[in-house]
Amino acid sequence: MDSAKGFPIGRRALLAGAAGAAATTFATAGPAGAAPAREATFPLGPFTKSKQNPILRPDPAHAWESAYLYNPCAIVVGNRVALFYRAQDAAKTSSIGLAFSDDGITFTRLPDPVLTPSEPWELPGGCEDPRVVRVGDTYYMTYTGYDHTSALLCLATSKDLRNWTKHPPLFPDLRDPGHGAKPWNKSGTIAATPMQGWYWMYFGESNIFWARSKDLITWETPGNDDPVARPVFPWEGSLIEPGPPPVAGPGGHLVLAYNGRSDGNGGYPKGQYSGGQLLIDPADPTKAVARLERPFIYPTADDEQNGQVNHVTFSEGLVRFHDRWFLYYGMADSVLGVATAP
Repeated sequence: MDSAKGFPIGRRALLAGAAGAAATTFATAGPAGAAPAREATFPLGPFTKSKQNPILRPDPAHAWESAYLYNPCAIVVGNRVALFYRAQDAAKTSSIGLAFSDDGITFTRLPDPVLTPSEPWELPGGCEDPRVVRVGDTYYMTYTGYDHTSALLCLATSKDLRNWTKHPPLFPDLRDPGHGAKPWNKSGTIAATPMQGWYWMYFGESNIFWARSKDLITWETPGNDDPVARPVFPWEGSLIEPGPPPVAGPGGHLVLAYNGRSDGNGGYPKGQYSGGQLLIDPADPTKAVARLERPFIYPTADDEQNGQVNHVTFSEGLVRFHDRWFLYYGMADSVLGVATAP
């Protein structure tokens, strides 16, 4: 890695997916042939998928979550994990549910959703794909409002996780280069610790873009002219989008887990969703300085390969809980799973 970035990283192996899978390495952003300096705590892992997966399934007793559950996020509150998840009814309208767990695996869910579609930009598709951070005494949830024409990045705030105040779409006219002329922006994830005097958010559904804010409510972005990261490898060649909120990494850096969709090359099934990791230097939060070459989680189980959308592991929740990492993800856009790492 270029020493100007301030953190030299050696190359180390990481098991991809379940135990026994092929080893992978990560690519640094430095000059080719540079000698590795030392090992680092990037990337996170290896992760082992829980034998109890799926940890949550649709509940026919509740119409709003009777069809599919997927794309969960998580936050630790006290000594429990709070899990927010996207739920769909029979018409595939999405709401956001909430469940709690004392062990990170067995969850008790609330009978009613905590966020339901109510605004024009949320109907009829719904409220999708939450990600939650806490700053001070306030929780900030980014989610996608979908009206069956445009997907728009939205924000809601809460003091208690159950009652949420919605704010207007953050970028109502911003287009994503992967979605033509219509407004399209989604998959926003906020870094809870300021960098360079700003709060930073990573978003997008083609490349990973950035936005920044002073107050966590009003956000500015240069758009899509200079993304944080673009698809590079075949497993992510079709698109990449952010996953869970970034976590503290080595040397003050951030580790951002993200999701990639295969372009069908390199032996990966076309359209398969897998997970990767980026390393971000707070000295320049607009650029990734390292990334995995191969996915650290990908579909292997039947519930991950067959469902509403086949061949999907889509991660949006990552927490440190009871001295382990818990990674929460959607399985084939149908049920919820978790993987853990030391």
